[in-house]
Amino acid sequence: MPTQAKREMIDMLAEALKKTDAVFVAEYRGLTVKKANELRRLIRNAGGEMKVCKNTLMRIALDECGMKRMSDCDSGPNGYVLSYGDAAAVAKAIRDFAKEKGNEALVIKGGLLGGNQTLTKGQVLALAELPSKEALLAQVVGTIAAPLRGLVTVLSGPQRNLVTLLAKIRDQKESAA
Repeated sequence: MPTQAKREMIDMLAEALKKTDAVFVAEYRGLTVKKANELRRLIRNAGGEMKVCKNTLMRIALDECGMKRMSDCDSGPNGYVLSYGDAAAVAKAIRDFAKEKGNEALVIKGGLLGGNQTLTKGQVLALAELPSKEALLAQVVGTIAAPLRGLVTVLSGPQRNLVTLLAKIRDQKESAA
């Protein structure tokens, strides 16, 4: 039976997991306090939060939320990065921090997307390559609007040609006079 403090931690983790759309796991062993604080700031700016807790407590919280366990990457000292909005932006923040010189101690292990799809390290890095949510939405809107733009261009063609023809006729009459 978990102690009262552990029970409160599990409840707090479960509450945070219910609001998240992705969880990334990274081993932080060897990071200085300054570097860890910098990482937390980058994650927070990207719309996420980093939780450091015992793996057992996170497993219990995942079970209570009905989420899949990440058994292949939940050993060792892990930081659990919770994404509350744009999972790609949070993954990008973690990846960029890990790639910087001097931050090799941060090792991305994997993650969980949508509560039921486990991600490998490679999949997390691929997610980090995606454009932001806003950019993807803009691309979708642009794709939907493209046929409409084409239709408007085709329908306005005859009027544009008529105006051009009338302007040329006017110019010819002015030069002849």
